[in-house]
Amino acid sequence: MALKFGTIKQTVFIQATPHQVYDALLDPEKHSAFTGSPATTNSKVGVEFNAWDGYITGKNLELAKDKKIVQEWETTGWPEGYPRSRLELTLTPKKGGTELKMVHSNVPAEQVKSYTGGWHESYWDPLKLYFADEKPKRKAKKTD
Repeated sequence: MALKFGTIKQTVFIQATPHQVYDALLDPEKHSAFTGSPATTNSKVGVEFNAWDGYITGKNLELAKDKKIVQEWETTGWPEGYPRSRLELTLTPKKGGTELKMVHSNVPAEQVKSYTGGWHESYWDPLKLYFADEKPKRKAKKTD
């Protein structure tokens, strides 16, 4: 039986600088903070990592600080016999934040639909909330 693959392409806008987005995706403490789940992400090429408490495993293939992240990527639900997928994230500064373009290729065809929604639900929406919460809050005026 031939292996069947698909590609997921998404573009999202994050109200944070490319440096902040890059850092949140690769720093294990920040990654865990915005996803709400343990991660061992890192900013070194060739190093294995995991996210979502081991559900995702991968390896950094190419890193261009604050601009690009390329990784091998798979989940514990990966079908047997399929190679790891390729995840490429490109960060572009835009007025008021960062445009993040994702190309997730070599995804087992049977998982494309669920991962398409999963990226928004598990990454982009929480990342947007994480940076919304990071904005300085106005101090309440004292009324004494």
